[in-house]
Amino acid sequence: MSITRRNLLETGGLSAALLSMAGACSRQDQVQSNDLAELDAVETASRIKSGALSGQEAVEAAIARAKRVDPKINAIVTKTFGDARKAAAEANGVWGGVPTFVKDLDDVTGVRTAFGSRAFPGYRGGEQTPLIDAFLGLGVVSLGKSATPEFGLSATTEPISSGKTRNPWNTDYSTGGSSGGAAALVASGVVPIAHASDGGGSIRIPASCCGNVGLKVSRGRYPAARPEDGVGPISLAVHGVQTRTVRDTAAVIAAMELPPEESGLAPVGLVSSPGDRQLKIGVAMTGLSGLSVDPRVATATEGVATLCADLGHAVEQVKLPVDLRITQDFQLYWAAFAHSAVKIWKETTHLPPNGFAFEPFTLGLSRYFEDHQGEFEGAITRLQAIAPQMDEQIYSKYDVILSPVVSAPPPKIGYLDGGMEYDDLLDRLLNYVQFTALYNITGATGISLPLSMSPDGLPIGAMFGAKLGDEKTLLELAYELEEAKPWSGRRPTVFG
Repeated sequence: MSITRRNLLETGGLSAALLSMAGACSRQDQVQSNDLAELDAVETASRIKSGALSGQEAVEAAIARAKRVDPKINAIVTKTFGDARKAAAEANGVWGGVPTFVKDLDDVTGVRTAFGSRAFPGYRGGEQTPLIDAFLGLGVVSLGKSATPEFGLSATTEPISSGKTRNPWNTDYSTGGSSGGAAALVASGVVPIAHASDGGGSIRIPASCCGNVGLKVSRGRYPAARPEDGVGPISLAVHGVQTRTVRDTAAVIAAMELPPEESGLAPVGLVSSPGDRQLKIGVAMTGLSGLSVDPRVATATEGVATLCADLGHAVEQVKLPVDLRITQDFQLYWAAFAHSAVKIWKETTHLPPNGFAFEPFTLGLSRYFEDHQGEFEGAITRLQAIAPQMDEQIYSKYDVILSPVVSAPPPKIGYLDGGMEYDDLLDRLLNYVQFTALYNITGATGISLPLSMSPDGLPIGAMFGAKLGDEKTLLELAYELEEAKPWSGRRPTVFG
């Protein structure tokens, strides 16, 4: 079922619809549980609205969990527990009183923003972006800032500035990045939902590593975020959330999506159940780097393809219309983000860039951009050409593309450490993230679902992608897969 924004208004608003959704969709384990860590955001909000739970109680319980769990996973970089207690007493809105965190790349008024870096130690957010206004406007109560790699540039969350964030399934392993702190806090049950962002896979990668649901929405779906999310005529980054359930992710879209006249996209509305049509699904096992994936990831992806076929969908192998030049063009755009951050620091401090302020990887990317900036215009032109190619050659034939999220299960802490030699780390990252960046380049939508586990007990996500604006198809398929192969009973070693 899909509910439009107009229908929401006619039937009593989004809040009423979500409460109805909670009553209709609540899993039995959530309804009976007395442990608030087990509840998703929709169920938490439902209990607050019904009076069974107060916002203050929900926030206080989350603070207690944060104090127990964070020493083990190191996912919080700034705590605002006192402010959260005050906000909980006044919280209203769709999810009034539901505890959350904001990723430490975005300003919350009056709160320190460190960008995962040592470069701006005294910076505090002044004016929030429309995106953060909209997210906090849901009524969620922020307990602080979640960890991110330096400027969100890496696929692991191990910044020098705040230390290594650890995966709650096994603390010897990476959470992914760049929304690794958010993913760890949700997976470990500290909060049911956390703000995240995705400029090359930064929602989907940590969702895969930590066993969460992670949706990258279509470009333009949500209100504007930071100006620096775009360093040229296209913007790769979008914002969203980490969640443990499909319905939480679906509810955020319904609450935050811009109207069609602003987004230029068909509305998604509140999607609350599986779809009823057979989809044509293409399975892509080769990404932008052209390299093969880890056998454990290949086996997991093949198993998900079989599951989709068993559910009645038409599934076949497909080759994406991309070549290695795209990797080089994306690398240059990626480097432009780093160069922009370093440039702002230079203009602010009037000092030369150095290793006391920046990590080696950031400096390496910035130098790469300086050496190749004459190629930037051509790179942008080629990147802009990929979306129509995908529409013509792929989405004219397939409703959805299934692929790995990343090329391997979560790596051990240190494998993607930002302190290693730039060229070595770049090679490892480009191989590891070869699937996700395509959706940032085209602006299309993609979702990571926690459908598999590695033999040694680490999550392996499956990524489904659809054309620009078609989040509805992905959410309906996600509900179907969540019902067919539930993940709600799985809990990491570090939980609650």
